[in-house]
Amino acid sequence: MTDAPALPRPEWRIAPGLTDYAEAEAFMEARADAIARAEAGELIWLVEHPPLYTAGTSANPADLVAPDRFPVHATRRGGQYTYHGPGQRVVYVMLDLGQRGRDVRAFVKSLEDWVIAALEEFNVKGEIRPGRVGVWVSRPERPPGPDGAPAEDKIAAIGVRLRRWVSFHGLSINVDPDLEHFSGIVPCGIRQHGVTSLVDLGLPVTMADLDLALERRFEGVFGPHGARAV
Repeated sequence: MTDAPALPRPEWRIAPGLTDYAEAEAFMEARADAIARAEAGELIWLVEHPPLYTAGTSANPADLVAPDRFPVHATRRGGQYTYHGPGQRVVYVMLDLGQRGRDVRAFVKSLEDWVIAALEEFNVKGEIRPGRVGVWVSRPERPPGPDGAPAEDKIAAIGVRLRRWVSFHGLSINVDPDLEHFSGIVPCGIRQHGVTSLVDLGLPVTMADLDLALERRFEGVFGPHGARAV
């Protein structure tokens, strides 16, 4: 550890109802700029959005299967197409990586580890797959795919952006969204696997349950409040 002043606890905010996506982007950009200027503290912001699709910087237009189904937002976060909607917890992570090691890969891995740790509280084994973003769960009750690979579904997506070493955007975890809504895109450009949710896995988990799990597991991944990366 360094002798630098300790980092305070990030603000933890849960938005009520459904949050407009454009308004959320504008808020994140303003907050990230304020954090970079040392005029605001770090923030973990948990929201739900109305049904919509977002296109990251690597999005392939061919992966937008139903362009007229829901609003489509072009965004400058990393990644491809994803869906947001009611029943999905979106976690916007505005952290000062300038104070946390300046390692983007380590940061993304920490986001993955955080999701996996939260899922453990519900006895769900989340896994990472080389070459694929997000967090996956095996579905042994289903037959293997045409290529013989075990069946598995995506339960969480990750896409971040950094400006002046401050992160924004973040991750989404499916609690109980309408999974059919994902059919309007090829989620994250991956055609051979599907998507799932905690409720789809047979777990009566609420949004509040997940929020508590995320808060409990935050320090175990990102360090105790007041800790700095070396």
